[in-house]
Amino acid sequence: MAYKNFILVCGGTGCESSKADEIYKNLLAEAEAQGVKGEVQVVKTGCFGFCEKGPIVKVLPSESFYVEVKPSDAKEIISEQIVKGREVKRLLYKKEQQKDIVKLEDIEFYQKQFRIVLRNCGVINPENIEEYIARDGYAALEKVLFEMKPDDVIAELKTAGLRGRGGAGFPTWMKWDLTRKAAGDIKYVICNADEGDPGAYMDRSTIEGDPHSVLEAMTIAGYTIGSDKGFVYIRAEYPLAIERLKIAIAQSKAMGLLGDDILGSGFNFDIEIRLGAGAFVCGEETALMQSLEGKRGMPVPKPPFPAISGLWKKPTLINNVETYANVPVILTKGGSWFAKIGTEKSPGTKVFALTGKINNSGLVEVPMGTTLREIVFDIGGGIKDGKKFKGVQTGGPSGGIITEKDLDSPITYESLTALGSMMGSGGMIVMDEDDCVVDVSRFYMEFCVDESCGKCAPCRIGTNQMHSILTKISKSQGEMSDLDKLERIGKAMTKASLCLLGGSAANPTLSTLKHFRDEYLEHIQDRKCRAGKCKDLVVYSIDPEKCIGCGLCARRCPVNCITGEKKQAHVIDTSKCIKCGECFKVCKFNAVLKK
Repeated sequence: MAYKNFILVCGGTGCESSKADEIYKNLLAEAEAQGVKGEVQVVKTGCFGFCEKGPIVKVLPSESFYVEVKPSDAKEIISEQIVKGREVKRLLYKKEQQKDIVKLEDIEFYQKQFRIVLRNCGVINPENIEEYIARDGYAALEKVLFEMKPDDVIAELKTAGLRGRGGAGFPTWMKWDLTRKAAGDIKYVICNADEGDPGAYMDRSTIEGDPHSVLEAMTIAGYTIGSDKGFVYIRAEYPLAIERLKIAIAQSKAMGLLGDDILGSGFNFDIEIRLGAGAFVCGEETALMQSLEGKRGMPVPKPPFPAISGLWKKPTLINNVETYANVPVILTKGGSWFAKIGTEKSPGTKVFALTGKINNSGLVEVPMGTTLREIVFDIGGGIKDGKKFKGVQTGGPSGGIITEKDLDSPITYESLTALGSMMGSGGMIVMDEDDCVVDVSRFYMEFCVDESCGKCAPCRIGTNQMHSILTKISKSQGEMSDLDKLERIGKAMTKASLCLLGGSAANPTLSTLKHFRDEYLEHIQDRKCRAGKCKDLVVYSIDPEKCIGCGLCARRCPVNCITGEKKQAHVIDTSKCIKCGECFKVCKFNAVLKK
């Protein structure tokens, strides 16, 4: 059937949580009710990336890009756009003091992006293998099976310069080559989809929007290293990604693209999904393999490396979702094409989950070498509510905080490391002037305490000690000697921990001690938290000159510590105040002060 229009509805987890599925069903129902069912196809896609403005609906061929769509808008989209051929102006993306923006490529959020990994997200139905094939899907697998030898595949990856996108940046070709050359008749391919950084959802969204890209790459990897078995290790907390993986695997097998005698080539390869329980440490490759074997997920010392002795002591290749998603494109367009993108030492693109105090949060894919300033202010649209930029934390709980003076640094593996941070899997959390670095450091250390497997003493004891000291400082009990203790413990953990969880857990604290030492000193010497986030250091009071005696603050106070006559200035009894901040939030006259 030849359709005149196509309606693409974002079907990523973020939009699904905002009733995107109801929007999809309403569009189908309205198309039938208004007699245009045969003229329009409604498709549920993966994430468009512009999460701040979801749910998103895109109409083709007009390219109309609708944001913040509600289920009730379905009737108007069908009646105006499909029946009458007119755009629904109120749903178009608008930028302040500018006209409506109709097309996706005209929105500043997308203008500096270059999509390789996310090439099909928001474009195809991830549950329809034919749509993936229509966009060169499985062309790389066909080329590899019938035109290339394993050495040729590795040579192409070497030319591309692709490095592991899980954080370490190890050359992908070298990892594949080491596993291929390792002795052993049985070898395994693993996709690490255990994405657990706070605020990170790059790999999950890639699988939700384009699962076949990962399956195709894993099959190519199996052919290259001499393996017939692959595993996708994904946390059970990602039900939508898991469901779409299951559908994709079934479809691939039905079309002879997975299983025995793939495409009549004589090559066999199968993929199995294994669910993780959500342990952050299982993102580390040796802990992941322990979990796959049915053991407790705990890191083991290296060497031997997985390429030599991995899963069940067999040679094993492990890459994360984003690394695999690059492979089919590299093999269809050529390694030299890929190498021209990004920088010489960090070719290609990187996907980031841009979150925090930013106007345009969402998934961002940019060429390596793009500056932090471009991501935060051009793509991200700057800081919310006109607040002052304070820092950006990259690499999740393993990364440091980068300050304003380094905003023009290009994003590469080397540059982020030099700044005391790291690429990590791609989390990027923006902070403003209202964030407290002591509180942020304490939060990440608490996360590491909870997620530490406890196997090695530097991590098990060190994270607890650092968290205890940071908590002490945030509660107005800190001493100057605590700063030296934090640095000494942090450096010891970095050097002596068994895996990168403990080896990088101190990064947020060490980087904030370096760049924001004055805030630590304020907490210790002045007993003050300038951001007002450390409750024990905050004192609420009421300015009698501004208070009109409306009583709203008193009514909202949960412990009744605010008193005063009507139309007279009120007073806070600080001995009873629990510092919940409700009075500060509700006062319309800025009479409640927070110091």
